[in-house]
Amino acid sequence: MPEGHSVHRLARQFADCFVGQALAVSSPQGRFAAGAHALDGAVLEGARAHGKQLFLDFAGDRVLRSHLGLYGAWSFGGTDRFRGASSIGAPRRIGEREAHDDDAAPAGPLLPPAPVGAVRVRLVGDEGWADLRGPTLCVLESSAEAEAARARLGPDPLDPHADPAPFVAAVRRSRRPVGALLMDQAVLAGVGNIFRAESLFRRGLDPMTPGRALDEPALLGLWAENAALMRTGVRLGRILTTDAADRPGISEAQAWPGHAHLVYKRQGLPCRRCGTPVAAGELEGRTLYWCPSCQR
Repeated sequence: MPEGHSVHRLARQFADCFVGQALAVSSPQGRFAAGAHALDGAVLEGARAHGKQLFLDFAGDRVLRSHLGLYGAWSFGGTDRFRGASSIGAPRRIGEREAHDDDAAPAGPLLPPAPVGAVRVRLVGDEGWADLRGPTLCVLESSAEAEAARARLGPDPLDPHADPAPFVAAVRRSRRPVGALLMDQAVLAGVGNIFRAESLFRRGLDPMTPGRALDEPALLGLWAENAALMRTGVRLGRILTTDAADRPGISEAQAWPGHAHLVYKRQGLPCRRCGTPVAAGELEGRTLYWCPSCQR
């Protein structure tokens, strides 16, 4: 599932490439036909992310709220003046393509290609288009409804104005393992399985520690760790959690994928820092990765 950094990159791309334009909105698949009809021709006034949810604010008190889930992705294209990633989201075998497509349409009237696959919603602007496929959620709401949905989420570490206090309080009053609480979007918005495993390792925390057993400094450190890792994800377009010392002689640009992570999907391999085989197990339906020595 795309984690919060990908959704923040989506918000930035929509802001850069579509905000201020009257967009043609359609639902080639038909499952968002009524919403597309209501939005067609409306001006996109803003784009923002909170955790794993994207909020596209249209004129007339209308918000297109989406969640990519396990399989969702936005793909983009346009004229040779359109600049942006051509795909952000799942599946991971495609990932995020940073470069503008070589076969972009030439300058002139924008003629998007026929939709490929089950496109839930298509947005067409002055110089480019965006297609959403496979989302878990795609709804049209009023700004009040969208704000109510956002308020049900925990604070987002990528929000520079976010207060970590609600996160700290939610964890400290819970008996659930911290490894489960980090994945609860009502506790902390945007953290998924990779950031969960990597941040706990980097802070030396046992994922099975009950939340109430952690003090405020430990949780503020965990917040700061996730914020830093996610900012790197926004900058690079992929999750890189190793430091230079963890991959001697391998640059940041060369690290993906074999040297990108410390414990995630490295079960049975030696820990990059102590040599102990990395462990894996299931926690609340998701696979957890940790080092039994570094995270006692």
